[in-house]
Amino acid sequence: MKPRHKRMVLIMGGLLSLGLAAYFVLNAFQSNLVFFFTPSQVVAGEAPQGRVFRIGGMVKTGTVKRDNLTVSFLVTDTVRDVNVNYTGILPDLFREGKGVVAEGKLNTEGAFVASEVLAKHDENYMPPEAKHAVEQAQKTIKTLK
Repeated sequence: MKPRHKRMVLIMGGLLSLGLAAYFVLNAFQSNLVFFFTPSQVVAGEAPQGRVFRIGGMVKTGTVKRDNLTVSFLVTDTVRDVNVNYTGILPDLFREGKGVVAEGKLNTEGAFVASEVLAKHDENYMPPEAKHAVEQAQKTIKTLK
């Protein structure tokens, strides 16, 4: 084999290796990517079916129901509500009327089954996604009036 052909084979092998590495990196990034949706977006059908995503807003007052480790509650953005079911230990700061972000999937009945629930960490904190969702919902309410 001529030196020119050897060089061409090495270049092609390097490009193939680089392409394969880029594919694996992008594939790993895509599978770990989790999007955030508001209750209004979930009710409108914008959330993916059968895929993990986050939902955020406020825990609607009077909707928390506990049965041992299973908890169900409504997350609201003041316009729409989504039922969330969670089995596990909730964060100590989880309260009705406070901000929450839950990660999980929609089930066949349209309820959100959470695998993780995150709550605020002090009196003035609300997760940025939840705060933005509430602000957007309030703007929507004002424009409808």
